[in-house]
Amino acid sequence: MSRQTIVLASHNAHKLEELRRIVGPLIPGVELVGYDGPEPVETGTSFEENALLKARAAAAHTGLPAIADDSGIAVDVLGGCPGIFSARWGGPARSDTANVELLLWQLSDIADEHRAAGFVCAAALVVPEVPGTEATEVCELGVWQGSVLRAPAGDGGFGYDPVFQPEGGCRSAAELTPAEKDRESHRTRAFTALAAEINARYPATE
Repeated sequence: MSRQTIVLASHNAHKLEELRRIVGPLIPGVELVGYDGPEPVETGTSFEENALLKARAAAAHTGLPAIADDSGIAVDVLGGCPGIFSARWGGPARSDTANVELLLWQLSDIADEHRAAGFVCAAALVVPEVPGTEATEVCELGVWQGSVLRAPAGDGGFGYDPVFQPEGGCRSAAELTPAEKDRESHRTRAFTALAAEINARYPATE
């Protein structure tokens, strides 16, 4: 695999910004480019399957190595839901506000000690087959443990960040600075593991 260019398989501007902050320092010398091609239907039944679907689609469309993630919030008392349906939990509008409002309503009668949750991220790399080499697929999982607050707090982040309080903390993920969030987040954990695989399999060359 050429380490010169890797496609970030996402159309989400917030996620692209976060991925560049996290992944860039982990694989130095690599240009991370955005993706404007078709997005696949997320038919997987796990975060890992959906991350690989997105990375495969971007790799096939561009002919370049691609990385993608699938992430969401998994609430213990809801049996791990919203899980892979986090982005559309509130209905077809796919609105962050609607998603958060529905989740808070569902947990409205749940005591604080039973509101445990985790942000989950699967990070996938797909390297398309080229003459002389085989296609490569790697996927790593990262989990950030915490709990669901009773009301949103903070203006940063996106998605469920305003109602997720990391374990051991006293602020929501939306109240953390980008640097604070990047040190602990599920996305950082997953992509740190994936970057280690990339660096081991495809060492940088001078």
